[in-house]
Amino acid sequence: MIRWSTRWLTHSAAAALLAFSAGAHAAPAQLQQGQGYERLASPQPVSPKGKIVVTEFFWYNCPHCAAMEPLLDAWAKHLPSDVVLERVPVAFAPQFENQQKLYYALEALGKVDALQGAIFTAIHQQHTVLMNPEQMSNWLAARGVPRKSFLDAFNSFGVQMDAKRATQMVADYQISGVPTLVVQGTYALSASMPQTPDNPQVLQGVDQMIAKVRADMKH
Repeated sequence: MIRWSTRWLTHSAAAALLAFSAGAHAAPAQLQQGQGYERLASPQPVSPKGKIVVTEFFWYNCPHCAAMEPLLDAWAKHLPSDVVLERVPVAFAPQFENQQKLYYALEALGKVDALQGAIFTAIHQQHTVLMNPEQMSNWLAARGVPRKSFLDAFNSFGVQMDAKRATQMVADYQISGVPTLVVQGTYALSASMPQTPDNPQVLQGVDQMIAKVRADMKH
């Protein structure tokens, strides 16, 4: 997990998160508050109503988020019908606000699923710098996204509002490090917690919290 105070992790730490140990597939121990997850001091409302919402807070330049991405993508492909995944890009400093807008512009264009993993690969494996609209539009144009379409979306009022909302969510959820996954605006899990030493186990913990929320909704 990257906390803003540490900023960068070693490549070996990020690579370690990609490894699936044999134990990662075993039935995990039942998590307890403070050992595997934390309950937010102020639980947040989620949308859509009637669904269980899993919110991922991520940062494109975070190597742990890059390591999480293929695991999360595979996990998301098998979500039950009552669960939705929401991604929220963070900007712990003003220079990363453009990356928030990058995500929401791609969302507006319907390109997140096609390009989310490729962006992480470009930044962390190919050392591509994607920090300003020109760099982003050039990179996207090479992948079939017209520059004008991207820039129109990037500069749109809707994307500006989405980025502001993301920043407000980071504050409301008191997110200090990424990647963090929050279930139903209430239960937060990260790779740094005692019972979640690697990302596959984080996702097992998320599954446990989904089951908890589902049971609570029935009462």
